[in-house]
Amino acid sequence: MLTDINPKLPMRNKSITRNYYVNQLGFQEIGDYGGYLMVKKDKIEIHFFEFKALDPKENYGQVYIRVNDIDNLYQSFLERKIKIHPNSPLESKPWGQKEFALLDPDNNLLTFGQSI
Repeated sequence: MLTDINPKLPMRNKSITRNYYVNQLGFQEIGDYGGYLMVKKDKIEIHFFEFKALDPKENYGQVYIRVNDIDNLYQSFLERKIKIHPNSPLESKPWGQKEFALLDPDNNLLTFGQSI
């Protein structure tokens, strides 16, 4: 039986990634193993592997995170001046989701969504 999924995304610099996820997005660091970083917020866990040669313009890392209070999450990010993806502000989509997205420092796309 499948019980969970934890995406693994590339990072160029662990301290920059840690700062973005922990200090800006409010995740908690739960593991630091050399070139590997693990963060968690609520029931969401994301792992990062070091990829120093990563070209952010060629990175297509993506994760879709389902939430249960998207309006408050979006507002909290705006209040903390988190940069929202310019092509993906909070809006209702034709596929029945209300969504918005962010790009992390390595160009990994984080899309947050809630069923309408």
